[in-house]
Amino acid sequence: MRIVYTVIAAYLAVISLISAAVCVYDKRCSKIPGRRRVPEKTLLILSALGGSVAMLTVMLLIRHKTRHAKFMVGIPAIILVQYAAVWAVVRLFS
Repeated sequence: MRIVYTVIAAYLAVISLISAAVCVYDKRCSKIPGRRRVPEKTLLILSALGGSVAMLTVMLLIRHKTRHAKFMVGIPAIILVQYAAVWAVVRLFS
């Protein structure tokens, strides 16, 4: 069972790092006129895949997408859904 927790922790660390990096990249691209940006859908998908806490933290730290309700309501909602899913799985298997 320990290996399962290790794999889950490694996955969450990697997806969080990717989410944070993509968010920073998009912020940098936003400062360069004509530069291709990261689609909002991609940012939300990365959050849904497990990078939501890192994405929200980085967004608040670098003040990126903080005026968009889609992100300031959507990502906390994703975090709540993820928390509920983890709680349900833990209850089911304990």
